[in-house]
Amino acid sequence: MDWPAMERTGFEPFGEQLVSATDAQPKSRASKLLLRVGTGLFWSLVAGIVLARAAFFEPGVYDGFSRVASLAKSLIF
Repeated sequence: MDWPAMERTGFEPFGEQLVSATDAQPKSRASKLLLRVGTGLFWSLVAGIVLARAAFFEPGVYDGFSRVASLAKSLIF
C-alpha cells in the first residue's frame, strides 16, 4: 500500500485538517447579514453591561463583607 503523504500546510501536527480563512467565510448574502447582526448584538450587549456596571457602581458595597470577615476571624482565632 502506497499512501500519499499529507500536505504539511493543510494539517496540524496531530493530523487534524486545518480550516483556511477562505473556507470559514460565509458564502451567501443572508449568512453575511446574519453574522453582522449577531456580532453587532453581541458587542451591544457587552457595551450595555459595561456601561450599566459603571453607572451603578457603588465603591462601598463590599465594606460590610470586610466587617463580617474580621468578626469571623476574631471569633475563630
